[in-house]
Amino acid sequence: MTAAYAFTDYRAQGQTIPSMLVDIGKPPTRTLSFFNLYLLVEDDRLKRHSEQTARWWKRMKDTLE
Repeated sequence: MTAAYAFTDYRAQGQTIPSMLVDIGKPPTRTLSFFNLYLLVEDDRLKRHSEQTARWWKRMKDTLE
C-alpha cells in the first residue's frame, strides 16, 4: 500500500508536481482506449520538447560564458 494525496484538476493548475499517477482507465476493465493512447503519445512529445529546450538553454549558457 502506498500513501497518496489527491486533488482536483482545478486545484492542480499552476503547480509544479515532480511526478504523478493518473488512472484514466474505465473501472473495472482498466483497458486502453484511443484517448489513453493519445495521452501516452502526448506525454512522449512533451518529454522530447522538454529535453530539446534544456539542450537549447545549455547552448545559450555556453555561448555567454
